[in-house]
Amino acid sequence: MKKIIALLFVSIAFPCIALATDYLITDYGAIGNGSQLSTKYIQKAIDACSANGGGRVVVPSGDFLTGTIYLKSHVELYVNSGAKISGSRNRADYPKVSGERGLIFALEATDVGITGSGEINGNGGSFYKGDNAPDRPFLVLIKKCSKVLVSGISLKNPAFWTFRLLYNDRVNVEGIYIYAHVNFNNDGLDIDSKNVTVSNCIIDTDDDALCFKSDSSFICQNVTVSNCVLASNCNFIKMGTASVGGFKNISISSCILQRASESRLRFWERSVPGVTEPVTGLAGIALEIVDGGVMDGININNIVMDGVQTPLFVRLGSRSNAAGIVRNVMISNITAKSVSRIASSITAIPGFRIENVVLRDINIQSPGGGSETDYTAIIPEQERAYPENRMFGVILPAYGIYLRHVGGISLYNVQFRPAAGEARPAVYVEDGREIRVSDLKATAPIQHAPLVELNDVSGFSFEGDTADQIIPLLFRIRGARSNHISITGKYDDHIHRLYELKDSASKKALTIR
Repeated sequence: MKKIIALLFVSIAFPCIALATDYLITDYGAIGNGSQLSTKYIQKAIDACSANGGGRVVVPSGDFLTGTIYLKSHVELYVNSGAKISGSRNRADYPKVSGERGLIFALEATDVGITGSGEINGNGGSFYKGDNAPDRPFLVLIKKCSKVLVSGISLKNPAFWTFRLLYNDRVNVEGIYIYAHVNFNNDGLDIDSKNVTVSNCIIDTDDDALCFKSDSSFICQNVTVSNCVLASNCNFIKMGTASVGGFKNISISSCILQRASESRLRFWERSVPGVTEPVTGLAGIALEIVDGGVMDGININNIVMDGVQTPLFVRLGSRSNAAGIVRNVMISNITAKSVSRIASSITAIPGFRIENVVLRDINIQSPGGGSETDYTAIIPEQERAYPENRMFGVILPAYGIYLRHVGGISLYNVQFRPAAGEARPAVYVEDGREIRVSDLKATAPIQHAPLVELNDVSGFSFEGDTADQIIPLLFRIRGARSNHISITGKYDDHIHRLYELKDSASKKALTIR
C-alpha cells in the first residue's frame, strides 16, 4: 500500500517521470563514440516515447554527438552518470525553429524533463567568436512549455546562452551545474517565464550568471531562487537588459556570489581603474528597466558576494520612448567585498524616479582611493545608454552609494568601509525625494568631502550615532530645492561641523533635533 501511495504522489507531482517506461537511445541506433552523429537516433527514441504516452529516454554511458534534438510532451530526457550529449560543431545540424537554434529544444510541450547526473556539452568554442555574434545555438532552450523539471544535470560549453527559459509556466530547476567560459555571451540561466523555482544550483559563467529577461509584453514573474552559488565575469544576479514587460514578484535568497573559475575574454584590470585582480565580475546585483517595463515586488535577501566591482546597481533608463517603472524593491542582509571604485548606485533619468527601495543590513567593503576630482565630477545622464555599472564612467562621486532621481529610498543599518582613504562622500543624493537614512556606519572622507552630500533633495531624514570616529563634516547641502531636511541623533565633539550650505541652499531647509 505504501508503494502505491508513493507512486500516486510522484505521478501527480511529475507525470512525465512517474511509472515511466525507459527508451534507451542505443536501442534506436545511437552510438556513443563521440564522433558518429546520433541526432536521428536520439530523436527516434524521443518520438517513440511520446507516441506511447511518455516515459524516460535514457542516455547511457558514452559520448553521443548530436545536432538539435526536440523534447516532446511527457518525455523525460535522462542522462546517466558517465553519459555525455555533445553538440555538433556544424551549425547546419541546428535548424532554426521560430527563429532560434538550440541543442536541446522543447517547444509548446507539457510535462517535460531533463534529469540525471550526466553532461550536456555544446562544444561552443567551435562557433563564432565576438560579442553578440549572430546565429549561435542555445545549449538548452525551453519555450512555451508547462510543467518542466530540470534536475541534477551538468550543462557546459555553450555556443551562446547556456539555459534559456522562454515564456514557460511552472518550471522547477534544481541541483544543476553550469560551466560556460568558451565564447562571448555565455550566460548561465536566463529566465523569461512565470511560476519558476530555482534551488541548489552552481552557475559559473563568463557572461551573466543568473539573468532575468523580458523580451516581450510577457512579464517574468513569480520566481523564487534559493541556495545557489553564482560566479561571473559580468553580472552575477541581473534583471534586464531586456525589460519590455518587466519583472514582478521575484524572490532571491541565501546565495553566494564569487569569482568565476577563469576569465578568457574579459580583462577588467586593464580597463577599469582600481581593479587589480585578473578575475572579477561587474555588478553583484543589477536591476534594470530600460525598455518601458515594470519592475515591482523584488526581494533579495541574505547574499554574500566577493570579487565584484559594484555590489548594487539599479537603473531606470530609456532605450526607446518609454522609461518604465521601478518600485517596491527590498535588498537586505548583504555582505560584499568590492574590487573597484565604481560605487553602488540607484539612478533614473530626468522626469522619472525609482521609488520605494529599501536597503537594510548592508555591509560593503571597498578598496578606497577616490580623489577630490572624482567627488566633484559631473555625471552624465546617459538616458539611452546600455545599462552597466560603468555607464557613467569608471568612478562615481560617492564611495558607498550614489542616488539620483529617486523617491522613497530607505537605508537602514548600512555600512561602507573603504580600505584606503576616500575623498568622496559615503552617500551622495541628487534630485531625491523622501529619503531616509538610519544608523549609517561609514568611514569619514578625507580632505573636504562630507560624509553625506545632498543636492536638490526634498524630504530627507537622518538619524543615528556615528561616535566611533572623527567626522570633519557630516552634511553638505546644495541647491535651492533642498528642503525638509531633518537630522536627528546624538552628535558630540567628534562631529567638527554638522552641516554646510552651498549653492543657494537655505538654512530654513534644515531641522536639527
